[in-house]
Amino acid sequence: MNIMENNCQSNQNNQSNRSNQNIQSNQSNQNIQSNQNNQSNQNNQSNRNIRSNQNNQITFLPQHGHYRQLRVYKVTEMIYDITFYFTQHYLQKGDRTVDQMVQAARSGKQNIAEGNQAAATSSETEIKLTNVAKASLEELLDDYEDYLRVRSLQQWGPLHPRFEKVRQYACGEQIKKDYAQVILRMNDEEIANLCITLIHQAIHMLYNLLKTMQNRFVTEGGIKERMYQARTGYRNNQK
Repeated sequence: MNIMENNCQSNQNNQSNRSNQNIQSNQSNQNIQSNQNNQSNQNNQSNRNIRSNQNNQITFLPQHGHYRQLRVYKVTEMIYDITFYFTQHYLQKGDRTVDQMVQAARSGKQNIAEGNQAAATSSETEIKLTNVAKASLEELLDDYEDYLRVRSLQQWGPLHPRFEKVRQYACGEQIKKDYAQVILRMNDEEIANLCITLIHQAIHMLYNLLKTMQNRFVTEGGIKERMYQARTGYRNNQK
């Protein structure tokens, strides 16, 4: 009887040991699986961080649209074309005013282009050249007003019956398509007033553009500041 009880007790102990071993084995497997999952999650997170850093690289060269897409450049291009035609047909050859007007019109157009191209590396140059463009157009405006005054021709103000019609034409889209043909049917007073209207429009746009440049410089800084920020950001990402 004692022998049987001892055998039963022994069997129970063996079963208990095997049960404990199974539990320990299951726990061990669970720990291994958990560690593998954690490692996998860490690797995935690391890969996401790498991709995030690659996608969010800090750049210090601002992206600018091409100057030919600027409305103000398109207006100054028309001003140059009209001025060239005007000086060839209504001013005498050898008159110094011819060169002055053509050069002022060209300066208004070209300095917008050069300022836009310089913007990537120098906010100061962009602002200076844009302001030169504005000053050149103001000089050209004076030349057209002088032309009308000394010849006793009218400068059309807001009360003139044709003022609003010319203003609407100068502000619309149609002028870009047909101004070269329209000026062929105009006299000198009409062309001068059309160009004066376009010049006022361009000066106003350049004034607003300069304000935008000023605000951008205050909030974003110049090229040296952006270069420093880009370098600092890169070094921090490597830690």
